[in-house]
Amino acid sequence: MAASVLGSRDIVAFVATTSVSKATKFYRDKLGLRLVEESPFALVFDAHGTMLRVTPVQKVAAAGYTVLGWQVPDIEDAVKRLKKAGVRFQRYAGMGQDRQGIWQSPGGARIAWFKDPDGNTLSISQH
Repeated sequence: MAASVLGSRDIVAFVATTSVSKATKFYRDKLGLRLVEESPFALVFDAHGTMLRVTPVQKVAAAGYTVLGWQVPDIEDAVKRLKKAGVRFQRYAGMGQDRQGIWQSPGGARIAWFKDPDGNTLSISQH
């Protein structure tokens, strides 16, 4: 069965950057991910057991949607700590976000969005 080929395998996440130095400072220093490898092909971070490859490109075509997200146990604490590290959270018209920028989905999940230095949209959520 085709599903069994990948269903039990670890996923690798990818995101693009035009500035390796800015990406290193953001993902390592602001978000706290451990940098495990740096090569001309990618910065490789350990995102709690998931490999995140930040790939250098000439131009980033930032998606209009979230490309990476983390589940957190306490979103208010995570927002506070990330803001202290210099992360700026996004506000979206009509979303009804609270003063910290946290939106509550109809299903009850609480979500806040931010961007990396290349404009990639990232999120944290509490489910």
